[in-house]
Amino acid sequence: MKKRIGIAVLGLGWMGQAHSRAALRISSLFPDAEFKPELVVCADVEQSRRDRAVNDFGFARAVAGFEEAVSAKDVDAVWVTAPNMLHVPMIAAAAAAGKAIFSEKPIGGTPAQTVEAYNIAKKHSTPTGVGYNYLWSPLVIHARELIKSGAIGRVTHYRGRFLSMYGSDELGLLTWRFKFAQAGYGVTSDILSHSVSLAHFLVGGISEVTGMKNNTITHRPLPSGAASHYGRGKATDPKGEVENEDFASMLCNFENGATGTFETSRSMVGPESQNAFEVYGTEGSLSWNLEKLNELQFYKREEGVNTGYKTIFGGDRFPFHGAFAPGMANAIGFEDLVAIEDLNFMNALATGTTYTPGFKEAVDVVSVQQALINSWTSRKWEPVVDLTI
Repeated sequence: MKKRIGIAVLGLGWMGQAHSRAALRISSLFPDAEFKPELVVCADVEQSRRDRAVNDFGFARAVAGFEEAVSAKDVDAVWVTAPNMLHVPMIAAAAAAGKAIFSEKPIGGTPAQTVEAYNIAKKHSTPTGVGYNYLWSPLVIHARELIKSGAIGRVTHYRGRFLSMYGSDELGLLTWRFKFAQAGYGVTSDILSHSVSLAHFLVGGISEVTGMKNNTITHRPLPSGAASHYGRGKATDPKGEVENEDFASMLCNFENGATGTFETSRSMVGPESQNAFEVYGTEGSLSWNLEKLNELQFYKREEGVNTGYKTIFGGDRFPFHGAFAPGMANAIGFEDLVAIEDLNFMNALATGTTYTPGFKEAVDVVSVQQALINSWTSRKWEPVVDLTI
């Protein structure tokens, strides 16, 4: 008999909706799953979202306060999908109530808060998961297998970047994401974390870093009324100061001797969601870009004229892909990756196994982030120190 997993979702914004849809789809996509998900309760401060949770997503009920949701007896697992600075109190309440926790990244807006969340979960022996959903792309998994097999030889260099346009409009509103008290750090918490998690997944640990930051848009129009998160103001509106970084770059050395470069920005014009990596080895290289989620570029050192990158298209020959689309080169999308990670998290709960990436992997990422932050002040190479020690 399949294990019932009662779900609470804390915050029905973009990611709360994505995880709720994943729970609704998993049983039909993966009939052999070890569990049966049930949307029990959604917590959100906005009445309109609570109404949507019940009427459109099929939650049994919706409440305003997250404390009521996490303490409910019919809830087994909690998804934390609220703004960054609410994550730690939500995690603390859910862990104390004995619930499993899946948190969207960053699990804390600062490295210290991420460590705090990790220690809370460790104290309560809480099963945890973190939303580094790009690790579950079938072609990213295939890239890792190619690297492990020696297909590109010894890894010599890694290039990671996450360049996005979500903050490129100077009239984009000064919402919570641009305020330190509500979001914590800027792009290093928000999207560089994805680049570092991919690097850890594909290449391994990072030993030392140095880097820089910048703000390209220093002031934004103040929101008013029920302004949307990505709303736009007017040039005549009063403005407030952006409190965290728009851009960051990083040089690094990996523990295995490889070198690395990273770039991240929310204000560049052109790359719309360029979460990408290039892995270079002594016998070949690999590259992948979220904007072309279903394509992996593979170069193999060969003799003769027929050299160059080969495109590997996604398809049902790769893990998980066939549940969404059969055949070859039939594309899957962003929310399919969310469904895959939720499938694996709940399978781990149902079978009593450990899910990764969990809160420890999140601390591994922010240990790199803290070293980068330290370098902003010291202007030197900084060692990556395990913040759990």
